[in-house]
Amino acid sequence: MSRRNNVWYSLDWYTVALYLLLVFCGWISIYAASFDFDAASTIFNFDARSGKQLLWILFSMMIAFVLLMTEPRTFVSLAYPLYIVFLVLLLVTIFVAPDIKGSRSWLVLGPVHLQPAEFAKYGTALALAKMLDNYDFDLTKPRCFFKACALILLPVLLILMQQETGSALVYLSLICILYREGMSSLFLFAALCAVVYFIVAVKYASLEWMDTPVGEWLVLMLILLVLVYMVARYLRRARFLYVSLLVVAVVQGAAAAVAYYLYPFNQLYVAGLLLMTAVVATGVLYFKTLQHKLWIAVVFALFSAVYLESVDYVFTDVLGQHQRTRIEVALGIKEDPMGVGYNVNQSKIAIGSGGFWGKGFLQGTQTKLRYVPEQDTDFIFCTIGEEQGFWGATLVLTLFALLLVRIIQLAERQRTVFGRVYGYSVAAIIFFHLAVNIGMVIGVLPVIGIPLPFFSYGGSSLWGFTILLFTLLCIDASRNDSF
Repeated sequence: MSRRNNVWYSLDWYTVALYLLLVFCGWISIYAASFDFDAASTIFNFDARSGKQLLWILFSMMIAFVLLMTEPRTFVSLAYPLYIVFLVLLLVTIFVAPDIKGSRSWLVLGPVHLQPAEFAKYGTALALAKMLDNYDFDLTKPRCFFKACALILLPVLLILMQQETGSALVYLSLICILYREGMSSLFLFAALCAVVYFIVAVKYASLEWMDTPVGEWLVLMLILLVLVYMVARYLRRARFLYVSLLVVAVVQGAAAAVAYYLYPFNQLYVAGLLLMTAVVATGVLYFKTLQHKLWIAVVFALFSAVYLESVDYVFTDVLGQHQRTRIEVALGIKEDPMGVGYNVNQSKIAIGSGGFWGKGFLQGTQTKLRYVPEQDTDFIFCTIGEEQGFWGATLVLTLFALLLVRIIQLAERQRTVFGRVYGYSVAAIIFFHLAVNIGMVIGVLPVIGIPLPFFSYGGSSLWGFTILLFTLLCIDASRNDSF
């Protein structure tokens, strides 16, 4: 029996079942979100969004079948060519795509609208998998590490030029794959610190205490604490950590008391002096211990300080006004219930009104009265929360969790680096979409406009995720073959 016939025996039907179930639930949710009592139609009406989505689903089934019938080695040989084709397509989109809500990311081909960024994820995942599959590729080498980062960041830059920030951020999730393949955890720690520093600096930027900018002071203290922690960890001296924290607390506490009771002055001078003292002390420790990792702590602290000084410039001069407002609304800095915060406010009302059991299928008032914009695309989860309640939303998240766990299992059982890296890329992309979309809908993350996998209306999104998933299933079905 040929391998192409044998694929049906080795195919992971568990993943296929989860995919079909999620797509079906998404189709039903689109029908509920777009249902109009004044012009009621059946779910099979091809003039309505549910009918159009059914067409996309049928096309997705055809795409899945073609992918399963493809020889796995084809994906390896086409990885770089596809990556280049998608880069060219992203570049062309910048110049030929129409301006839709301030973004030039959709190609209009007659009645069909396609978003190249959705498909470019596929090409990037394949290219990254092939790059890491090279025998002499080692992420611990700076040259290899920067090549991998450049491969990921190049489409990000092109998508940012389309003014499509949400889609661009998805690609950054692929950097997590590098950690699985040997990248130092320091880079993930640095990314986490950068996010925390940015949030703290922006959220408390307008607060002042005794002539001291609270946001900048807090970040300086965080940088100092991180430096002390890194030094203590590299030297493996827990006592050093406790003593250093005590010294910082005493000095900063004394300075705050002087500022409050005697003479008000900017506490940034004290925090900056403490940080520079810690940097110099770390340098001295290096010459005493010859522990080379201490230089990492010094460079990390200095770059963090430079990063802090750039936050205000990036937030004020680089980000657009609508992006700044979305971040401020998400962080609770300002209220804008009738402007940028309107979508999220109405979405939270809809989800909250569903309670535990929900209002019932087609019985949601917030969604049926069209209070929630984009309720069948980016904000479709609020329809689930209102009509199916807490249990329905939990069930959907459980299905996604089962799918993600299964994808990781498939990735881990691959016998090639190509298959493993590609599998983790699929998991990272789906997880990022899921986490950001849900966080956006419930108001804990800024609105950046990315779809919920298999649920949001649209062919580009559904086809993109279908291609990603079934390519992995094809590779997995052939994991015992050499390709």
